[in-house]
Amino acid sequence: MDSLPATGQADSPAATPADDTPCDRAASAPEHPARLPGFHRLAVTERLQLLRSRGLLTQADHRALTSGAQRLEPAQADKMIENVIGVMGLPVGLGLNFLINGKDYVVPLVVEEPSIVAALSAAAKLVRGCGGFTTASDRPLLIGQVQLTGLAHSGKARTALLQRRDEIINLANSLHPNMVARGGGVADVEVLIHAAPDGGPDMLVLHLLVDTCDAMGANLVNTMCEGVAPLAEAIIGGKACLRILSNLTDRALVRASAVIPAHALAGKGHDGGQVRDGIILANDLALVDPYRAATHNKGVMNGVDAVALATGNDWRALEAAVHAYAARGQGYRALTRWSRNAQGDLVGSIELPLKVGTVGGSLQANPMVAINHRLLGSPGARELAEVMAAVGLAQNFSALRALVTDGIQQGHMTLHARSVALAAGATPPMFEQVVERLLADGEIKLWKAQLIVAELGGQAAPGQAASGHPRAGTQEWAAGHGKVILLGEHAVVYGRHAIAAPLPLAIRARVEDAHDGTTLLIPRWGIEQRLPQQPAHPGSFLQSLTLLLERLGLDRRALRIQVAPEMPRAMGLGGSAALAVAVIRALDRHCALGLDDASVCALAFECETIAHGTPSGIDNTVATHGEALLYRRGEPATIRPLALKQPLPLVIGLSGSESLTARMVARVRQAWRQHPARYERIFDEIDVLTRHALDALQAHDLGELGELMNICQGQLNALQVSSREIEELVQLAREHGALGAKLTGGGGGGAVIALCPDGGARVVRAMRDAGYQALEVSFG
Repeated sequence: MDSLPATGQADSPAATPADDTPCDRAASAPEHPARLPGFHRLAVTERLQLLRSRGLLTQADHRALTSGAQRLEPAQADKMIENVIGVMGLPVGLGLNFLINGKDYVVPLVVEEPSIVAALSAAAKLVRGCGGFTTASDRPLLIGQVQLTGLAHSGKARTALLQRRDEIINLANSLHPNMVARGGGVADVEVLIHAAPDGGPDMLVLHLLVDTCDAMGANLVNTMCEGVAPLAEAIIGGKACLRILSNLTDRALVRASAVIPAHALAGKGHDGGQVRDGIILANDLALVDPYRAATHNKGVMNGVDAVALATGNDWRALEAAVHAYAARGQGYRALTRWSRNAQGDLVGSIELPLKVGTVGGSLQANPMVAINHRLLGSPGARELAEVMAAVGLAQNFSALRALVTDGIQQGHMTLHARSVALAAGATPPMFEQVVERLLADGEIKLWKAQLIVAELGGQAAPGQAASGHPRAGTQEWAAGHGKVILLGEHAVVYGRHAIAAPLPLAIRARVEDAHDGTTLLIPRWGIEQRLPQQPAHPGSFLQSLTLLLERLGLDRRALRIQVAPEMPRAMGLGGSAALAVAVIRALDRHCALGLDDASVCALAFECETIAHGTPSGIDNTVATHGEALLYRRGEPATIRPLALKQPLPLVIGLSGSESLTARMVARVRQAWRQHPARYERIFDEIDVLTRHALDALQAHDLGELGELMNICQGQLNALQVSSREIEELVQLAREHGALGAKLTGGGGGGAVIALCPDGGARVVRAMRDAGYQALEVSFG
């Protein structure tokens, strides 16, 4: 099927680091509209919020997508086709990272086949770093055909029609004066002579070459054909038969190209030059073998059709045109060309006919189509066609690269397992567990998934049956706890107190022996990555994992490390520390290392240092011990467990933007160095608030605790670690009954905690109505 495996998912730790590219021809800063690092790891509501914050969605579009109002209703569908009985949905995803002719694009894709969206995003990210795609297009002309028969002399008839060319054009254009006013209309005519297949009289075909501007144009071209047919009959004395457009739009050709240095193709143990040469050889086969060319071109259309569906275009017409164009000449062959230039770069190009539209009733009937056009920046028809050509080339590159390296199935298992779990009827509470067990068992079959669904019968923790006991024949999963900081963020880095508590959400891990290198598998985040032989990207968990294996003497042992997160990633909830603790404990259990809590905590702190630069130590401490505590950094650290009289009811609101802990810590440190006295006073004030909060907690004075949280949020805002989304969540929480609300963690995005003793349902609902994700938790 020529689509890329899941390991090509863009912006995952398994792919090229978010702020680096393998090429140095163009910068790839994450603030660019098409660059949304970690997008695939977010929940749907978080993705929508991020798109809104980047200005890619209007407030109205965001509200429609959040509420589901963009869906086509049966009553609307009933006006579009006959005999309607319902509406069938397909996923709408976004192809990220596209840079085309120097312009950023987020490309909406409607497709049900797993891995296509990941493939396109990964390919676009690679090409973006090498200068992006270059595209060009012809004036998009649609051909209308009038078939003429009953001719005494076909040659004379052809000459007669061409002599009356201007009269034919003027008549056709008079039928659509508005199109002419917009710069379109019939540009020219041509006349072809065809021999009848049964040896009868020749047929004459009059072609109207029509520029339909931004419309698809089928109806108006058909009207023109109907209108000029009587004139053509009168000119030649023949009979007009068919009067209809042609879907072979070879007068609307679009071209796209990309240049990729060989070194950018290296990875996963493959030499860049070898990958380049393999891609060229694979393309060469598709140029001479129609059996390979059919699959090759189907891969191209995986991308093109997905954009066509998303933008309301006639994908059937596009398929007909493309495959007819590929079959011109002596045989059916590939639409793309891959070659090597004098510098040794891989050069790719594509040429294909693409006549698309961006206006018209059929495009406006489906509300989701209108949103997708706005996501693309409301392009004209030629620009949209050029985007489609770049998408087709990107998809083809991804498929060929996968085929000549790890094979098309390598890494595809995760997405396939998700499809099988869905088909087996896995409910949302058990869905991720079914996926993880399918991957762990290595047999991704529908019957296997159905057995797992029947066994679970409800929500159960990873590695456990519904009863809560570990499953027979499987290893117990080790856990690392997430956390919230009630008060003390950032000040705790500078020796002040902080109060932290574990979340009921955790990250779990287990380890098994493997046969071929060490692999990190996180199905819920779409990660299936072998431990790289080269140094991992600084700050990534792969770098931390490499360190752990070296420290524990396991760097030469082949292991399969499977992780099951139960909490959102990069939201300031201690996910990196929880991940480190879970993996350390899983390694300890499987390899019988005999680590105590102090050793686990110390190793997790080293991982936190890699992730965040100068951590306080509070995250790894809570992740290890799993209890509420008062913490103060030092040698040794002051750790005081807290026993609360009653559970503390909280709501966690997720901003939808990643918590930039390392960046925020660095920003505060830079400001502290420039104005140490000023920032020391702020840290002292936060410390006073934290110690008062400890008294309020022990007395269960929630009113006082809420007020202290509110004041602390003001101090954190003064440290410039808040954000627009955080402030909006804080305000929503306070307006809907929270006694106090503040950011938790590093800031710059991430999460908000709200103290809600009267029940957090109203606060959760308000946050969700505003497009955020929220949940109620308690601890104590």
